Amino acid sequence: MKEIFDLVRDDLAQVEDELARQSDTAFPAVSETAAYLLGGGGKRLRPALLLLSANYAGGKDRSAIRLAAVVELLHSATLIHDDVIDSAGTRRGRPSANARWGNHRSVLTGDWLYMQSFQMALEERNFRILDVLIDLTQKMVEGELIQLEKIGRIDVTEEDALRLATYKTACLFSGCARLGAVLGRLASREEEALAEYGRYAGLAFQLVDDLLDFTASAQQLGKPVLSDLKEGKVTLPLIYAMENGHREARELVARVLAEKEFDSVRPETIVSLVQDSGALDRARRLAHDCAQRAKACLNGHRDSEYARALATLPDFILEREN
Repeated sequence: MKEIFDLVRDDLAQVEDELARQSDTAFPAVSETAAYLLGGGGKRLRPALLLLSANYAGGKDRSAIRLAAVVELLHSATLIHDDVIDSAGTRRGRPSANARWGNHRSVLTGDWLYMQSFQMALEERNFRILDVLIDLTQKMVEGELIQLEKIGRIDVTEEDALRLATYKTACLFSGCARLGAVLGRLASREEEALAEYGRYAGLAFQLVDDLLDFTASAQQLGKPVLSDLKEGKVTLPLIYAMENGHREARELVARVLAEKEFDSVRPETIVSLVQDSGALDRARRLAHDCAQRAKACLNGHRDSEYARALATLPDFILEREN
């Protein structure tokens, strides 16, 4: 992954400067919370994807730097709102914004991040860019609403989980890649291919995230293990485990959902059942399939170091589990 980031390292440094500048211009209370959130140690994968896509498409300029900052602000806004909705106490191994400053200030900071990102995008004076950003933002909000409908329910299907992954995660990846294509003024067919690349890469990313909830430690995750289930979210590995005929798994999951806590069921018991069911291997195969589909979208249209970096990025996403 280092080689991928090295290609856009200088650009990412400028993105960090832009993020700091935007945070500093905010009302003091918002500025403090935004700076805390933006300084939380994220890998800046989405800005890197936009920058790589712009370079791949031949559209690298100052606009790419600004839009990379825009997508990171949007991503940060979704994280802060997610934590409020989920009553999360930690984010990336430290107290979440809502744990430090409460829900009201956190929600307002998230709102400010959304508005500031669109203010920056508006300065590009490009309606196509605004169309892409509005579409992906609407889908992310719809994803949150879909998730709210499914909270605490055990009848979540594979189709439900993949739709949710598409709206909550993959659409932002897809939008980052599409914005790179827009900046490079690619033909519509190539733009769609790059957007599909981002969508499949984003799906692989979410699937690996779901796997990590069962295979990583709390320290690696930066949050408690099985926190999704505790919050009432039934993810794909659990769906597969229950589909595989593990009646005990279904009964235990139902109990955790009812209690909204690991009172009578130990997290280790759930993890063990999911591992024994073969569900993790099934989810892992799907993640690998999405990564391969992402690579296929590039289809050898261009041969450059940026094309090779984009082809390597899905492998990095899969390696996050290790």
